[in-house]
Amino acid sequence: MGTYKLVIFDFDGTLADSFPWFAGVLNDLARTHGFRELTVEEREALRGAPARDILKGFGVPLWRVPAIAADLRARKAKAAGQIPLFDGVPETLGRLRDRGVALAIVSSDSEASIRVGLGASAGLISHWACGAALFGKAAKFSRVRKAAGASAEQTICVGDEDRDASAAAEAGLDFGAVSWGFATREILAARRPAQMFDCVEDLLRIAG
Repeated sequence: MGTYKLVIFDFDGTLADSFPWFAGVLNDLARTHGFRELTVEEREALRGAPARDILKGFGVPLWRVPAIAADLRARKAKAAGQIPLFDGVPETLGRLRDRGVALAIVSSDSEASIRVGLGASAGLISHWACGAALFGKAAKFSRVRKAAGASAEQTICVGDEDRDASAAAEAGLDFGAVSWGFATREILAARRPAQMFDCVEDLLRIAG
C-alpha cells in the first residue's frame, strides 16, 4: 500500500455502471446470435462466475465469441452517453492523478466508447489499451505497464470480474477488486486480491 505509481482500470462495472444496460440488451443479443436466453434468476446465478462458465451457461461456443463481442461493442458505442459512471468516479480519478498516480484503462470495450462515457475525465487517462479479447487482457496489462515505465511492484490492476483477477495474475501484477460491479464480493475475495475496494472513495488507498 502506498507504493503504486500506476493503476490500470477496467471500465464496465468498475468505473461505469453498465450492468443494467447489459442486462437490458442481453436477450436481444441472444436472439440475434442464436444463443440461449436466460431468465433473470439464471443470470443472477451466473453473476460473477468465471467467463468460461458464463459462456457455457448461455450455450455459447468460444468460436462465436468474437462476433458477439463485436456486436456488443457496437451497441455499447451507440449507448455510451447514456451509461452513468459510478458516483464519485470523476472526483476520485482526479484526486489519484493529483497524488502522482498514473491512470490507465484496459478494456474489451472500444476507446471511443469509453471516452464518451468518461467525458471530461478521459483527459486524466495517460494510457489506453482497448478492444481486448475476452481472455486477452494479460498481454495488454504488460504492454501498458511497460509504456508507463512502472515496475510490476508499482502497478495494480483494478476490476470487477474473475477474468480481471486471472489476467492480473498472468501478467504478474497485483489485483484490486471492486465489490460494486459484476462479480460478487465473495467470489472476488476468494481470489485473494491485494486490495478490496467497497466504495469508490476506497480507491484513494492506491495513492497511500
